[in-house]
Amino acid sequence: MRNLLNILAAATMVALIVSCEKDDDNQIGKRNMDLNISGLGDLGEGFVYEGWLVKEGNPVSTGTFTVDSAGGLSQSQFEVEANLLDSANSFFLTIESSPDDNPAPASTRVLAGNFSGNSASLSVAHGGAIGTDLTSASGRYILATPTDGGMDSNENSGIWWINPANGPGRGLELPELGTGWKYEGWAEIDGQPMSTGKFQSVVNEDESASYSGTTASGYAFPGEDFLLNAPSGFDFPVNLAGRKVFVSVEPDPDNHPSPFVIRPLTGQVPNPALAQNLYDMNNNATSSNPTGSVSR
Repeated sequence: MRNLLNILAAATMVALIVSCEKDDDNQIGKRNMDLNISGLGDLGEGFVYEGWLVKEGNPVSTGTFTVDSAGGLSQSQFEVEANLLDSANSFFLTIESSPDDNPAPASTRVLAGNFSGNSASLSVAHGGAIGTDLTSASGRYILATPTDGGMDSNENSGIWWINPANGPGRGLELPELGTGWKYEGWAEIDGQPMSTGKFQSVVNEDESASYSGTTASGYAFPGEDFLLNAPSGFDFPVNLAGRKVFVSVEPDPDNHPSPFVIRPLTGQVPNPALAQNLYDMNNNATSSNPTGSVSR
């Protein structure tokens, strides 16, 4: 009888040890990774943010999340394989289409950082993200309507990032962006941001002339005349005096008609404003750049 009791006690002890080992394995197998990020924008329909841990040069997804209009993350804690989390060298954040059939990360990398101990500081300037903090950007512009056929009555209806004293020459000094990003100019008209066009080069025309006139060509630089094809509820030509203008950094591809949150250059057109007069923009990079950290 005593032998039987000893056998049962031993079996119970083994079962307890195995159970504890299984619980320990579960705890060791997965662990939480925490994101603390501010300054991201709502991507709208069809796109999400996705985190990636990099181990020995290979990115592994940590999961996706969205951001609301107030900048709040739909999820900030993610369960990750413990071995991956412990051995990862860096982390980066991308913008991905949703649904997404491609398991590889997109080229639109917003933030990145290297781990130091159990955390990584994330920035747009990291080489695994946009690659510049944009604090060196500067801009100057004039009001003019070169596509208006030489008429002088609507000169305050166009904005062009040029310096007329240089031939004309460039009005923007912007660092080169990493793959997956483009610049875009904007004028805010009665609370509605209207694009002047996307561009990568500051010494060439931008990609669109949605509102320009038809009787002449614009300058061979980024800019737009707001003369024709006004959106519903607006009237063109429009006087830009007193309006906000800015240059943003946009993901490419870009599914959202509104400007992205990264806006390195901003300006307020004087009121009254003088056509062909050179106006300066302000560097807003420090305020508009998303920032954050990831901890393990």
